Amino acid sequence: MNRRDTVLALAALGASPLLVSAQQAPRVVRIGYLSPASASGKLVQEVFDAFRAGLRDHGYVEGKNLQLEARYADEDSARLPVLAAELVGLKVDVIVTFGPGTPAAWSVTKTIPIVIASGSNPVAVGMAASLARPGGNVTGSIFFYFELMAKRLELLKEIKPSMTRVGVLLNANTPANPPLLAAMGVAAKVLNLELHPIEVRGPAEFDSAFSAWAKKKIQALVVSDNSLFTTNATAIAALAAKQRLPSIGPLELTESGGLMAYGVTWSEQFRRAAYFVDKILKGEKPGDLPIEQARKFDFVVNLKAAKALGVVMPKATLLRADRAIE
Repeated sequence: MNRRDTVLALAALGASPLLVSAQQAPRVVRIGYLSPASASGKLVQEVFDAFRAGLRDHGYVEGKNLQLEARYADEDSARLPVLAAELVGLKVDVIVTFGPGTPAAWSVTKTIPIVIASGSNPVAVGMAASLARPGGNVTGSIFFYFELMAKRLELLKEIKPSMTRVGVLLNANTPANPPLLAAMGVAAKVLNLELHPIEVRGPAEFDSAFSAWAKKKIQALVVSDNSLFTTNATAIAALAAKQRLPSIGPLELTESGGLMAYGVTWSEQFRRAAYFVDKILKGEKPGDLPIEQARKFDFVVNLKAAKALGVVMPKATLLRADRAIE
C-alpha cells in the first residue's frame, strides 16, 4: 500500500491526514551545546559523546528527532557570550553548558532553559534561588568546587606533614578565582600552608609558572578543575615531575603521570545532563527541577609517580584510594 492509499484508509477510519503526517515526521528538537574548551581536546570530545549517549538513552537521535548545535570557545572566555547569543538567535530549545559557559549563557537569556552539565553553585552568584527550587531558567548538576579544592590541600598535607608552601595553578580567564582562593585560604591557614597561586592563559605560560614556583621553593602543587588543564594534563604532570613536586588535581592528572587526583567523573555528569534536557523538553520548567550535587568523588593515587618522587604514601591514604595506578 502506497502513502496515498494509507492516508485514504486512515481517513476512512476517522484519522486525520495531518495526524498521519505528524506521526511520520516527529518534531526535531534543537539543543545548543556551549563549551568553553576546544573541540580538538580528547576529554572535551569524551564528555560531549557521553552527553549524546545520554540523549540516546532518552530517545533523542541525531538525524531523526534531534539537532545538536555545538559551539566551542577555544579557552577564550570573551567568546562565550557571543557564542551563547548565537545559540539564542538559533532559537534552540535548551542550552547545555558547563564551567564559565553557564554565566555566559545566563547573561544573554533568562528565558531559554540552561542545563549545567558540570559546574559550581549557581545560587552563590544569583543564577538560582536555591538548589531545591532554582526558580529561574537554570538547573543541572554541580559540585562544590571550593570544598573540593580544600580537600586536595588536606590530602597533600597528609602525605607530607612538613609541607608549608603549595602552588595553585589557575586559569586566568576564570571569574571564580578570587572567591576560590579565599575559601582555600581558610583551609590553608588551618593546615599551616602558604598558598602561591599563579594564573595562566594557555600552555605557553606553563613554563614560566613553574619557573616562578621553583624560585619560591614550593613543595607541592594543586591543579584547579579547568578544561585548559585537563586537556594539557600530560604537560603539567611532566613539569611537576621535573621539579619533583607532588601534585593533585582532576582525575586526568594521575592518568597523565601526576601523583594524586580527587574529583568528579566528568562523563557521568555530562550523561546525566540529558536527564534534565529530557524533563524540560517534556514540559517541566527548569526552575522546578532541583539542582543536583555530585555524589561520587574518586580518589586516585599513582604509585609509579610516588616512587619516582620518593614519596612514601601513608597507609591510611592508600586505604582511602578508590584506585591505585601501578
